Amino acid sequence: MSWTQVSYTYDGSFSGFLTCVYESYRHKEAPAAFSTPEDPRISLYPERPVKSDPAKARQGYLSLARKISPSARELVTLGFLTCAEERELLLWNYIWYGYARGRAAGYDLSDPRVAALEKAVRHLRNEVHLFKGFLRFSDLDGVLAGEIEPKNRVLPLLRPHFCARYPDEDFLIYDRTHREALFHQKGSWAILPLEQFTLGEAKEEERGYRALWRRFYTTISIEGRENPRCRMSHMPKRYWNIMTEFQEDAPVPAGRPVSPPPLSLPT
Repeated sequence: MSWTQVSYTYDGSFSGFLTCVYESYRHKEAPAAFSTPEDPRISLYPERPVKSDPAKARQGYLSLARKISPSARELVTLGFLTCAEERELLLWNYIWYGYARGRAAGYDLSDPRVAALEKAVRHLRNEVHLFKGFLRFSDLDGVLAGEIEPKNRVLPLLRPHFCARYPDEDFLIYDRTHREALFHQKGSWAILPLEQFTLGEAKEEERGYRALWRRFYTTISIEGRENPRCRMSHMPKRYWNIMTEFQEDAPVPAGRPVSPPPLSLPT
């Protein structure tokens, strides 16, 4: 390739990245690096700032399905949510290869560009799957709140699952790693930046619920069949810091039952 090598600086959004792809083909520039406000990079190549342009981004987005395939477009979209090292270069190399090879590129796992992106997206999907089971909510004055610490940006993929599961609940899920949160109220949702969030000290009723959950977790275990290695395989240790069954709360005051208030069932 005889294209000019440059270092792109953009805003870090998916729209901004697609604008970079558009500009690279328009000006025959091969990006040697991508720099964002959250991940600044130093490069010896000429630096060129690229302003996000929705029209150019849309044109680039539609071209992925037209020139490669709809599944390739989905792969690129998911790839942008991954924690892959030099993610933008990985995506740009895949797109360049896909534009050159067409539909066949999406199935060519023998090519390192395709294989690397498939691996990164597989890691993203696996992490999303685990958080669907490992996320624990706490009651904060009528709002369900949970915290996660993912490697990838999983909130956009967790949103459909939890919005469908709790359609009538107000809840939020805070991503400690990327400092953003999914907010949900009945009929609406939003993923917004949130620099800091802590659950704070749980109230007595919430501590009672947590104690019941830990008691249930302990009761159903079978001591003679304990297998720490197997548990680590299915429940990796890096998830334990967000799971109620591995946390300790202040004890419920003496004389109070460790149970939630009775439910009023319709007759």
